[in-house]
Amino acid sequence: MLFNFEIDNAIPVFYNGKEILYHLEVYMKERLIGTVSRGVRAPIIRSGDDIAEIVVDSVLAAAQSEGLAMGDRDVVAVTEAVVARAQGNYATVDQIAADVRCKFPDGTFGVIFPILSRNRFSICLRGIARGAKKIVLMLSYPSDEVGNALIDIDSLDAAGIDPYKDVLTEQRFRELFGIVKHPFTGVDYISYYRELIEEQGCEVEIILAGDCRRILDHTDSVLTCDIHTRARSKRLLKAAGAKAVYGLDDLLSAPVDGSGFNADYGLLGSNKATEETVKLFPRDCGAVVERIAASFKEKTGKAVEVMVYGDGAFKDPVGKIWELADPVVSPAYTAGLQGQPNEVKLKYLADNNFKDLSGDELKAAISDYIRAKDGDLVGKMVSQGTTPRRLTDLIGSLCDLTSGPGDKGTPIVWIQGYFDNYTA
Repeated sequence: MLFNFEIDNAIPVFYNGKEILYHLEVYMKERLIGTVSRGVRAPIIRSGDDIAEIVVDSVLAAAQSEGLAMGDRDVVAVTEAVVARAQGNYATVDQIAADVRCKFPDGTFGVIFPILSRNRFSICLRGIARGAKKIVLMLSYPSDEVGNALIDIDSLDAAGIDPYKDVLTEQRFRELFGIVKHPFTGVDYISYYRELIEEQGCEVEIILAGDCRRILDHTDSVLTCDIHTRARSKRLLKAAGAKAVYGLDDLLSAPVDGSGFNADYGLLGSNKATEETVKLFPRDCGAVVERIAASFKEKTGKAVEVMVYGDGAFKDPVGKIWELADPVVSPAYTAGLQGQPNEVKLKYLADNNFKDLSGDELKAAISDYIRAKDGDLVGKMVSQGTTPRRLTDLIGSLCDLTSGPGDKGTPIVWIQGYFDNYTA
């Protein structure tokens, strides 16, 4: 027979005629599963719902249904989208337009470095155009800030174009490259953004450049729409003599005509809700994660780490798209998620420190090394190859991939074993 078991102080296991002994005590105590990430289904969340209560009840119901138990330092994460939805943090195109008119009263200004996205930027652009008379739209090329390509780099090389120096008009771009559609969405974003602006009765001129200061050849009033480089763009524009400089983070940073708002990020991190509304990035998330953690402690006795997560910080190797279109991966998290991992590289230990050991002796030596490792391994050779990123960015990426962008219906992610290591 393939397997044969005896209940004794050892378990003889026969596999292909060979007997392998696993001591019962080790077999029963050793954990063989590491980190587990589970998407948790939740009700469809509406404005006014108690998001903290829903998160806790959903995780506990999932645990009961699967016969699972929560543990200390489990991580429960909830996507920013449902937090903002529960808060009712929305704004209309007209409210965006009103804020634009307030900040650019003469109606003519540059809009520079937006990402190429129907979900992320199209409704924002509609509101910006509705509040303007003329826009000079300056797109970055060969791709936007998060990797969506207007043109591939090889085509630029073939045409002798240097995106760091050459400014292209829309006409010149067409002469060189024709109609170029996004490989995933099939959208020609130059035409798409032109049409969105003109539909609002706004005049538009489109140019392509890599230096934010080139917009000043056309206008001294600028709305910079980049996400992670916005502080630098604002600094360079002001130093170069721009008269008025705002970013997407300055639009709807306070309520406008009763709108939602985000004091820290404004329109950054917003998503299309309807053809006339956007859902803003959630606000006051610190209070949300603390309420969730306290409720888990009360109901389970476990100290659970909690975070709100948005886009994961990873890059698609085929489309070259860097996923992080939100201003941060996590706008709020409990204190135990602060900092970076402090990990050693097992293969480095096996190939260097303990290269002459094998089997149980090797396992014991590595386990002892991990237990005695330094509290700060930054710069140490034994940590080379471990991921030098913040815990919230790593866990947020795991959550984003687990929950998925579509119809999985799992806006909550429950992670177990993330803080374990080879010894536990």
